[in-house]
Amino acid sequence: MKLPETEYSGPFANYIQEAGEINLIEELEISLHDFIKFVQNIPLDKFDYRYAEGKWTIKDIIQHLIDCERIFAYRALRFSRNDKTALPGFEENDYVVNTNANGRSIQELLTEFSAVRHSTLLFYKSLSEEQLKRLGTASTHQLSARALGHVIIGHQKHHQNVFQERYL
Repeated sequence: MKLPETEYSGPFANYIQEAGEINLIEELEISLHDFIKFVQNIPLDKFDYRYAEGKWTIKDIIQHLIDCERIFAYRALRFSRNDKTALPGFEENDYVVNTNANGRSIQELLTEFSAVRHSTLLFYKSLSEEQLKRLGTASTHQLSARALGHVIIGHQKHHQNVFQERYL
């Protein structure tokens, strides 16, 4: 399904467009399996590779996806529960430099990614249509709980494209 533009704004629009017209629950599940299969086919010597000085490794990006999914799902929880408190943004670069992603195995990262996605999936399955459409503010932009699910998927697809374009 295509999200109405009344459910999102600002920089989130790029990720929602990247997700495309989807069934949210089905795509959360499908994209999990697609991502794991995709990552498992990456040559081992690429996981710690940086295509330029100061750029993230594939392991850094996987950890980034995990962290962002947690944040986006938390925001969706708040909005779905009708919490009108505006939520601040976060500095993604600060998160990346404060992880131990490159000291972890790819299997550990994929296991954590899968656990977080399963939690997200169960959360979204629990929401009513009304709860999915509830709006809140994050990073000074208004969006719905449902839109955040689309952001999760679009963000993942964006980084898979980055892997293919710059790392493989």
